[in-house]
Amino acid sequence: MELPGGFTALQVAVALGAALGSAFVRGLTGFGMAILLVPILALALPPVEAVVLTNALALMIGASEVRQLAREAEGTAWAIGGLVVLTTPIGLYALSLTGVDVARLVIALIAVSAFIAILLPRRGAGVPGRGVTGAVGVMSGLMTGYAGMPGPPVVPYYTGRDLPRATAKASMQLIFTIAASTGLVTATWLGILRWELLLFAVLLLPAVLIGNRLGAKVSGRISDPVWRAAVGLALGGAALGALLKVL
Repeated sequence: MELPGGFTALQVAVALGAALGSAFVRGLTGFGMAILLVPILALALPPVEAVVLTNALALMIGASEVRQLAREAEGTAWAIGGLVVLTTPIGLYALSLTGVDVARLVIALIAVSAFIAILLPRRGAGVPGRGVTGAVGVMSGLMTGYAGMPGPPVVPYYTGRDLPRATAKASMQLIFTIAASTGLVTATWLGILRWELLLFAVLLLPAVLIGNRLGAKVSGRISDPVWRAAVGLALGGAALGALLKVL
């Protein structure tokens, strides 16, 4: 059955389930919505539309928290966010030129790269050099445009250091909000943002808000080691799921 906007009932059902689950992980770990959501949506929608829809949802949830995020985030989040703004259009343009199968494979490999990066030895709380911070910003922007996933470079940058959990989560989520807004502006500029996708995002928003709230409640009740283990499990699960679906 096809619903208004050209989406089928199956596509809506898949998207609702994925939105609820990925938002729960976001509330729990501070990231993960795009890493989990895009590979699943890309099985029911063209990859370009999966990325645009995820950006719309990420912007909506981020906008509801932006004051808190700006207050608690580390200063590097603004620098990385600025580089994301500059490089996202390049990634989205590359996605618009890529075949569906290739795009799905690249998205899966990006999810795997995030899991590998989180396994690297943890560093101190000190801020990495400008070169490392700049590289994270550039890569995050390219991945935002191409896969709707700013997280793979950003998550290890913050969770791999001895930062307070609130600082790490706020920094990541602020960057993701900036990335999502940039992705939507770029999609509009390239003419690939359909109004139906925005309506689809509004339909999914309640599931995202509920999942995020539940995840945040659980996050507030667990210890830091358990939280960091949840971060690794989220990345590992996303990587394994993305690879199995491609294969």
